[in-house]
Amino acid sequence: MGFKVILTPLAVEDLRGIVEFIATDNSKRALSFGLELVDKALGLGEWPNLGRKVPEFNDETVREVIHESYRIVYKVYAETKVVRVARFWHAARGQPNIPSKTE
Repeated sequence: MGFKVILTPLAVEDLRGIVEFIATDNSKRALSFGLELVDKALGLGEWPNLGRKVPEFNDETVREVIHESYRIVYKVYAETKVVRVARFWHAARGQPNIPSKTE
């Protein structure tokens, strides 16, 4: 049985900003890229430990997968079988700001 994947409000805000930014040049690509990010995040339900530990944090449960230039940062709650996607973060922006509470 897979894990439940939850996109936090901050992750949804990130995603909206990414799609809006890309849409200024190519609306069709903006939509398809947004869907690619969501699909990659939802795939974590089957493979929650797929990503590496986020180097900036000393916590095995805070992980990331990379999609093109974007980091999908998430926290694994093994005991409740939940993956909470905290951020969709462009690598050029440096260290992602992850709220201490991602509930």
